[in-house]
Amino acid sequence: MSQPLVAVTTDYRYLDPYMWHATPHQYVEAALSAAGVFPVLVPSLGGDRLDLDGLLDRVDGVIATGSRSNVHPSRYGGEATEQNGPYDPERDATSLPLIRKAVERGVPLLAICRGIQEMNVALGGSLAAEIQEIEGRSDHRGPEGDLDAKFAIRQPVTIRPGTCLAGIVGTGEIMVNSVHRQAVDRPAPVLQVEAVAPDGTVEAVSVRNARAFAVGVQWHPEYWTKSDDASARLFHAFGDAVRAHAAARAPARQAAE
Repeated sequence: MSQPLVAVTTDYRYLDPYMWHATPHQYVEAALSAAGVFPVLVPSLGGDRLDLDGLLDRVDGVIATGSRSNVHPSRYGGEATEQNGPYDPERDATSLPLIRKAVERGVPLLAICRGIQEMNVALGGSLAAEIQEIEGRSDHRGPEGDLDAKFAIRQPVTIRPGTCLAGIVGTGEIMVNSVHRQAVDRPAPVLQVEAVAPDGTVEAVSVRNARAFAVGVQWHPEYWTKSDDASARLFHAFGDAVRAHAAARAPARQAAE
């Protein structure tokens, strides 16, 4: 059986001398090696220019990736500042409608870092910017410099019982590599909080009564799939959901050919 296709979001960014639609290697590697799916990069051209329904007819999952950029505050009623940037409006215009459509259509979704923030905004929630400046919150930023060192930092989060994540990695505390300046503030009405940091920061969510796997995490499991059991389990679970979705749609696809 061939590997099912999974749409992977991209940044629209300047890399001298061109503008690129790009995503970090770790996401595509984890999709291929840990989830066992074939990643397909989605250009950030905006939902009004891309046939996202046509895309979701052809793929069996979506991965919303992390990024250095933040969701533009205008998307959730916030105020844009230079400190809270950089922003990527082209990505916002693509990823937010893609996430909404994936959830509505029951296409498996795994959202990571910026992805969980996009997931929350797309479904009606808001974000807190520069959380390290909020009283009572910890500094969740990693050290500057080498990315391997940044994403090797271990921080505890508590997985709530009875959640989707609890069924994948178990309940209680696990150590994760959560590196971010921005986080979920007001969860979207359809989202259930699955995990929290010691300072109360939301670290994982899922869609209540979802038609398919729909989980977002603030940390970076894509960096740890070969060395961390919980990270590997999360990608394996996503891959299993993608394969189940592909198998369920196979008769209709064959009939259409």
